[in-house]
Amino acid sequence: MYYEPFFLVLVGPSGVGKSTIVREIIKLHKDIKYSISATTRRPRKDEVNGKDYYFLDIPTFKNWIKEDKLYEWALVYGDYYGTPREHVDAFIRESHDVIFDLDIQGAISVKSQREDTVTVFLLPPSKEELKRRLLKRGDNENAVVERIKEIEREVKTASRFDYIIRNDVLEETIKKVDAIIIAERHRTKRIRLS
Repeated sequence: MYYEPFFLVLVGPSGVGKSTIVREIIKLHKDIKYSISATTRRPRKDEVNGKDYYFLDIPTFKNWIKEDKLYEWALVYGDYYGTPREHVDAFIRESHDVIFDLDIQGAISVKSQREDTVTVFLLPPSKEELKRRLLKRGDNENAVVERIKEIEREVKTASRFDYIIRNDVLEETIKKVDAIIIAERHRTKRIRLS
């Protein structure tokens, strides 16, 4: 028995815990590969080029757009973000599931290109907790205020996604995402019996 690999996209407000959950899921599932995004923003402390993001200058990023090297891209808070096709497609050819950490627009774009994409919308425990997380990771106060304003708009789109999980307790959220992965691998439409 064999199953077709799929995309798993984690979506939610900035600071909701997507990156942390991705790291933990990859520890649980060595066969899942992480889709590293490209961005024009500056690296945060401890971020590594090619591991956390591909940090590009704006002309290079715009060339990638023109050359259709991205599954999706967006201008978010003044910086470009996108998903490089090359690595993601290679993972699928090697029969790996691919996990993404995207914004709403990116998730919708990827799902429009691969309808078997599984999307999970992560909700924060509260606006106050989200603000604390953003400040703790080093975002400046103005950026935090802007991102908090976006929460209500983003949460209104949650019903467009396949699953919704409130990230109250990290360990419980990881168990829920893991359960989604296991269930999706056993969906009839993904199974090949020969």
